Amino acid sequence: MASSQQLPNIPIFDLSTKNLNPSSSSWLPTCNKLRQALAEFGFFMANYENVTPELDKQVFHVLEQVFNLPLETKTRNTSDFVFYGYVGQLPHAPLHESMGIPEATTLDAVQSFTNLMWPSGNKKFCESILCYARLVSELEQLVDKMVFESYGVEKHYDSHVGSTTYLLRIIKYSVPDLDAESNNVGTNVHTDKSFLSILHQNQVNGLQIQLRNGEWFDADVPPGSFVVMAGDAYEAWSNGRIYAAKHQVIMKANKPRYCLALFSFNHGTTNIPEEFVDSEHPLQFKPFDNFGLARFYLSGATPMTESTAKAYCGVVA
Repeated sequence: MASSQQLPNIPIFDLSTKNLNPSSSSWLPTCNKLRQALAEFGFFMANYENVTPELDKQVFHVLEQVFNLPLETKTRNTSDFVFYGYVGQLPHAPLHESMGIPEATTLDAVQSFTNLMWPSGNKKFCESILCYARLVSELEQLVDKMVFESYGVEKHYDSHVGSTTYLLRIIKYSVPDLDAESNNVGTNVHTDKSFLSILHQNQVNGLQIQLRNGEWFDADVPPGSFVVMAGDAYEAWSNGRIYAAKHQVIMKANKPRYCLALFSFNHGTTNIPEEFVDSEHPLQFKPFDNFGLARFYLSGATPMTESTAKAYCGVVA
């Protein structure tokens, strides 16, 4: 593996809704630049003032609260689908601990998770997490809208959003033993199985992303910014135009890293738009089920470091 390095020229988009006007002359050029970033790098960074500094502070405060609960409480977050439950105490990623809140934009789901952790209730946790998830899901839909319009496939947008569901994973990476470098893995090398993943951290870096040319770099995320990353489902949907970047978390800081990861998954069958297929771009992927893709990955059918989409629904030449 190449040594990590700072990546120059990663675009930062201001996606605060007050600054975006789809009827303005700058709208489509901005859409094109955003789409180009996902095609070239597999991600970009975003400023998003809809999540206020006050909400940002509150969300990370309640994250500390929930991860400070006893292990027996946190492991109540169970699911047959691994992505949706508690993950921790992993030999290969000893610093990682996370929990999942499926359907995180709905009050019932967030209230249910809150009651699981605090049977007597925790109103502040429920309110702040629900508000955060709803605002960031709006960011996800905005990015989708910009991508679809840039590609000229906006007629597919409404059905796409209508089948989207959101999983919020809350994550803690503990402080590593800086004298034992082999023990500083937060998350192993992988691609996401979602359409989009929107990552937001406290001001502790650790995310490393691999470029198309195989080089690794440290993602130096500006305070308060979001990392918007394409997953395997977006790569397949775009017939290979969008890049699902491999990434990992390596902890080097002397304080914990807290992160919120909002993943968008689609129910039902996802078809590759006919606009993406022509003589120069033959069909690379068959219609697929996003959750089927995720389960295929969890079955161990493909190595963690390889593209699940190509193995699950790739067209064999």
